[in-house]
Formats: sequence, structure tokens, C-alpha cells
Amino acid sequence: MNLAGKIDHTLLKADATQAEIAKLIDEAKKYQFASVCVNPTWVSYAAEQLAGTPVKVCTVIGFPLGATTSETKAFEAKDAVAKGASEVDMVINIGALKDGDDNRVMQDIKAVVDAVSGKALVKVIIETCLLTDEEKVRACELAAKAGADFVKTSTGFSTGGATVEDVALMRKTVGEQLGVKASGGVRSLDDMKKMMEAGATRIGTSSGAKILEGGQATSSY
Repeated sequence: MNLAGKIDHTLLKADATQAEIAKLIDEAKKYQFASVCVNPTWVSYAAEQLAGTPVKVCTVIGFPLGATTSETKAFEAKDAVAKGASEVDMVINIGALKDGDDNRVMQDIKAVVDAVSGKALVKVIIETCLLTDEEKVRACELAAKAGADFVKTSTGFSTGGATVEDVALMRKTVGEQLGVKASGGVRSLDDMKKMMEAGATRIGTSSGAKILEGGQATSSY
């Protein structure tokens, strides 16, 4: 199995420097990760550095709270694609989901799906650590209805990350229709294998290199 091709090599901390982003990109080239996942400010740089390689540029939208407006998320996504992103990981309106305002949540996701017009994969971060199981199921169903490509567990910036149980529930909910991305707390090869056995098809981690080398990372993402 090509484990590297399942990893979004990630660096989203606020104080990331260009040297750190460059290292992330070099590692992605070396291991042939699926993508590098960086904040929008780094998309142009990452796209330039990865030109001519199979490694994609992934970025985050409405991150990490999901509390910006749908119009803002749509603009952010469209701008990211114009600058070279081919995958966007958006955070849902978590409060609206908890309010039971499913239409608002779906339209929020659809705004991003429509904004990228098929030019980028859309992964929907539902922030499982803040949701009940019933809310997780609804969020996944709404992502599917809105035309998203993936559902994703976590931002890595809230109260918890991916769990095997959440990944399994998400996979059961979306069936084979969508991808499932596990992110937050995947720090070892064993962690990664457990997530994939539960149904994850993509792993978001800042520890990709250490995972493939068989090490144990300490990063929280």
C-alpha cells in the first residue's frame, strides 16, 4: 500500500516561517505525499515550489472556527484555487449545525463547492470533538448533499482530534460516496493504520515523514 499517497503533509500553525514551509514542501517531494496542506497565505509559494510534481496544494477555508460567512468562505476558496490550490478543506458552521439549522449548514458548504467549480476537491471539516454522534451523522449527510468530496474529522485546533470511532461512524454514514479524512493526533504508523482500517482514505498530519520512518511524533496535529 502506498501510505505516502494517503497523507496530506500539514503545517497550519500561525507562526510558520517560510523556511518551515520550504522544509514541508521538500519532504512532500521526497516522500510523494498526496498534498501539502498550508494556510492560504502560503498557497502561491507552495504552488510555485511544487510545479511539475504530483504533489497537490491543499489549503484551509474558514479556518479554524468555521464562523466566517458563507460569502467569505466562497471568496477565500475561489482565491485559493486561483493561486494554485487544488484541494480545499473548509470548516462548517458548527453553531448552525448544533442549532439544527441544516439548510444553513448545507448552503454554507455548497457555497464553497460552487466557488471552486470542480477545480478543486472540497473536504468538509465537521470538528467531531464538538459534536454528538447524531450531529456527526447529520454533518456528513449535509456534506454529501452539498456535493463535497470528503468529510474530515478535525481542524487540530479544537478540544480533540480524530478517533477511530468517529472515522468509522463517518465512513458508515457516507458509504463509498465520499472520502474520509482523519486529522488531529495521528502521530505514528500504528495510528495511521488504525484510522485507515476504520475507513479513512486520507490522513492529515504534520508528522508524515516521521510516520513513514516508523517514528513517533509529538505534534498535536
